[in-house]
Amino acid sequence: MVVELSNNASVAVSASDRVGWDAKLVPIAAQLRKVPHQWPLARPEPLPTQLADRRMDILCVAAYIWCAIPPATFRSWVRAMQLLNSSERQFLAAVSDLGHCNPFLPERIEFERQTLGEDYEPTERVWSLRGDFDIDRENVRRLASRVEPLVGELHGRLLEGATADEPDLVLYKDLVLYSLYERYRGLFHETIQAAGGTKQGSPRVPYWKEFLAEYNRLLVIPGRSLPTSYDPAHIFACFFQLRRAFGHIFQYIVGGSMPAARLRAAIWQSVFTHDMRRYRRSLYKRMGDVTTLVTGPSGTGKELVARAVALSRYIPFDPQTEKFTADFAGSFHPLNLSALSPTLIESELFGHCRGAFTGAVSDRAGWLEVCEPLGTVFLDEIGELDAGIAVKLLRVLQTRTFQRLGETEDRQFAGKIIAATNRDLAEEMRAGRFRRDLYYRLCSDIITTPSLREQLADSPEELKYLIHFVCERIAGEEAESLASEVEGWIEEHLGLDYDWPGNFRELEQCIRNVMIRGRYDAPQMIVETDDPRAAIVSAVQTGRFTVDELLARYCTLVYAQTGSYEQAAQRLKIDRRTVKARLDRELLARLTGE
Repeated sequence: MVVELSNNASVAVSASDRVGWDAKLVPIAAQLRKVPHQWPLARPEPLPTQLADRRMDILCVAAYIWCAIPPATFRSWVRAMQLLNSSERQFLAAVSDLGHCNPFLPERIEFERQTLGEDYEPTERVWSLRGDFDIDRENVRRLASRVEPLVGELHGRLLEGATADEPDLVLYKDLVLYSLYERYRGLFHETIQAAGGTKQGSPRVPYWKEFLAEYNRLLVIPGRSLPTSYDPAHIFACFFQLRRAFGHIFQYIVGGSMPAARLRAAIWQSVFTHDMRRYRRSLYKRMGDVTTLVTGPSGTGKELVARAVALSRYIPFDPQTEKFTADFAGSFHPLNLSALSPTLIESELFGHCRGAFTGAVSDRAGWLEVCEPLGTVFLDEIGELDAGIAVKLLRVLQTRTFQRLGETEDRQFAGKIIAATNRDLAEEMRAGRFRRDLYYRLCSDIITTPSLREQLADSPEELKYLIHFVCERIAGEEAESLASEVEGWIEEHLGLDYDWPGNFRELEQCIRNVMIRGRYDAPQMIVETDDPRAAIVSAVQTGRFTVDELLARYCTLVYAQTGSYEQAAQRLKIDRRTVKARLDRELLARLTGE
């Protein structure tokens, strides 16, 4: 390539040198042209032939371009320059993938590795809450230190007229959005913390105008239209939702095992779906129509899952009032169906009119009516729902309408419904105890909580961490000594392979028992299941039976199979009177279904 200069001189520049010019010289010269009064150098002599020497001081060459090249020629060079070179394009693609991935899966860590290369600092396999785990991780800080300068660099190139096709402009837009989120997530966090879980209304957001100015500066380029542009208020609302969702999931669902990580990832998908780009384009308006069903054993945190989903819903931002249009802190309305009679459930859920039943002395709005459009009604223990109420709930899910007890006027339900159960609904449907049509209205989004046993099987060291986590919450400054005592007691009396049939809830109570009484009396029936055979097997595996208890259950089990004392005695090689004496009548009834 031959560069023509203003003084009719010329110099040959190799193709490899041109790459260097594109990447370094021209952007520097572009900056110099913006502030000519600050540049003290006089117009130099014609460009020396040493230009092709790559060792020349880059600033001297930039100074030459500023002084010697006519502005029209310089702008033509810039227009010929592509916005991104290949290495920058690769980096921006990795940042884009990272910004749209599920942060609670190992893919997040892999994207960090791709973006940082040799600067990547090895970390845990998943992002989880640890006592010594900083949410502002070192890799996040290192990535920010790379992203921020590059945003300024690329913005300058666009202003100078650098050419770019649509995919490159999309990558630039994603880089800017990543940068803006990282800049403002701390302020979003302060806004969330200020809400404090209390219903105090949505306050004015003081940093909105600053955000808007930065958004417009970086994404509104004169003479150029970026693809897939968004309303800045919508992006602001999405950022606020991202920060709330991450915080609630991160804080509520603890543990570094893969089952715990998959649960966090499932909650994230329940909020944003598996495609963040599509969610941001349009699905954010429709997720309230999707019913979520949380299943899993008792004591595994199903209500925490429901709360994390409910408090993470999209809330629009009003740029006129500079406020979010709803307060997330008061948007969760839980109702435990197993704790109330059918009449009370109907009253709590649908509301009632005065005189609808004995004691209804005034009109009352139910949760379906009280729940705001961006709120959530949580129906815990949906498997216990009365058949008559199930029909009414089915109508709500189908038509989004309901009636108060004692009236015929249809009312509209505009919120989201989350249900939970510890029952096997497939088995309940086979037995005719749960309506199939109701299930198929609930199953559009299913989240399954893992048992504590599953988590410890994947990562045995999790027990120590969870003990410390609970101790910090209930014992404060005494957490360290209490945790040490609990660990020793569990290892000596329960064993590290104890099943924890009550899951995380049982672990909490075990710790409290050890703190208060210095011991924990584990339940004899160690598995919450309708199958007595599975309970016996699990109890044997964990060594929870005494010899007498084991003999009684085994005698009963064999008698249930044979149907007679004689045959049972023959198989067991003991006297028939022993079989009869050891028989557990209650267990026998459960085994035979009588």
